[in-house]
Amino acid sequence: MKTVILFRHGKSDWHTSSGSDHDRPLAERGRLAADRMGRFLADKEEVPQRAISSTALRARDTLDRAVRAGEWSCEVELLDDLYLPSPYGLLDVLRHQVEPVSSVMLVGHEPAWSESLSLFVGGGEYRFPTAAMARVDLATERWVDIDFGLGELRWLVTPKEVASAER
Repeated sequence: MKTVILFRHGKSDWHTSSGSDHDRPLAERGRLAADRMGRFLADKEEVPQRAISSTALRARDTLDRAVRAGEWSCEVELLDDLYLPSPYGLLDVLRHQVEPVSSVMLVGHEPAWSESLSLFVGGGEYRFPTAAMARVDLATERWVDIDFGLGELRWLVTPKEVASAER
């Protein structure tokens, strides 16, 4: 079995003067949510072996904050291919993962995250708000063999739900 965690970047700051979508930073709400989700995953003891982020500033910072807040010890990579990919682009990234890694996190953007989640689990519509995470277990032993329709959604959580559970 292979595990994929899809992690959408935190809320970005639309009022910045960065000039480019790729360079848009996290808003304060996004920074707090990334920290919360990092701790959440560590508390669940489901930190992936490898985390790959889009090169967009808001995605990179989301992953960096989650890693630090949760004190994760996983391999981290930045990949241009995760900036606004198609679901088939995500599938290609996953098919190129190396063994014996069994769990990978992808940090990136909508609409690819909700579309890919639906394809992995064989249908349905999923809402993927900023900083949400979804865990999908794939019924295969090798990354090269993964495909859409082989997944089982284990959970999909938002920072708001995690905050409610913390109270």
